[in-house]
Amino acid sequence: MAQPIRNLILDMDGVLWHGETPLPGLVDFFAALRAAGIGFVLATNNAAKTAAMYTDKLARLGVAVPPEQILTSSEATATYMAGEYPPGTPVYVVGAQGLRDAMTAKGFRIIAPADVRAGATAAFVVVGFTPDATYEDLAMGSLLVHRGVRFIGTNPDPSLPTELGPLPGAGALLAVIRTATGVEPTVIGKPGPIVFQEAVKRLGGDAASVAMVGDRLSTDIFGAKAAGLRSVLMLTGISTREDVAISSVKPDYIFNNLTELADYLIHEQEPITV
Repeated sequence: MAQPIRNLILDMDGVLWHGETPLPGLVDFFAALRAAGIGFVLATNNAAKTAAMYTDKLARLGVAVPPEQILTSSEATATYMAGEYPPGTPVYVVGAQGLRDAMTAKGFRIIAPADVRAGATAAFVVVGFTPDATYEDLAMGSLLVHRGVRFIGTNPDPSLPTELGPLPGAGALLAVIRTATGVEPTVIGKPGPIVFQEAVKRLGGDAASVAMVGDRLSTDIFGAKAAGLRSVLMLTGISTREDVAISSVKPDYIFNNLTELADYLIHEQEPITV
């Protein structure tokens, strides 16, 4: 029998909230985890915010989580690229403030669309979710990739769960440049291994005690299985039971909401058939 789940990697969008609206039971869920001594790291593919920004958002929703327990695809991407390029390297960013801040914190120098029009180039083009991308942003990024500049994506999520329903995500922006250039991006976030490896490290390194909790089969669940972790699908975001039925990617557990998950972790810890 597998050992009990004592640590969680928690996705955020579609698991903890939709946009700015917390999902039912959010505050009680974290209180239950702490009372039971269950560790957690929050890991999101959304590159729009830094860890500190997510700490502030969680505080507004009534939950205290320090930045050290939050891992974003923007920071994972910046850390990975900093291992390959020295400070001062020029980069072209299509993304929100969280991605831009993560890049500058690692010493990268961001060039603007106007710089590209004036003849500037970059070591790589990096694309993350932003609701403010313009045609000019994407066009100049496409121009650089077409010229041979390396193409990087923070994550492949095609959509983002919101109060209105699924809206275009980072994967949709990547698709614009991929379609225009025929070049596939190197993707850093889930389902790639980098975010999972860092999260397990922050949780003490014992992968056998860790489960990934997410709402998307193609990234959260697929990535967890590839990383050798147990997986929990929450039916509060993108993927549904119908999706599971026709998918080759099967989660180890399925729950309807955070309250059900907390009850299982604290009182049951027996395998659930999905």
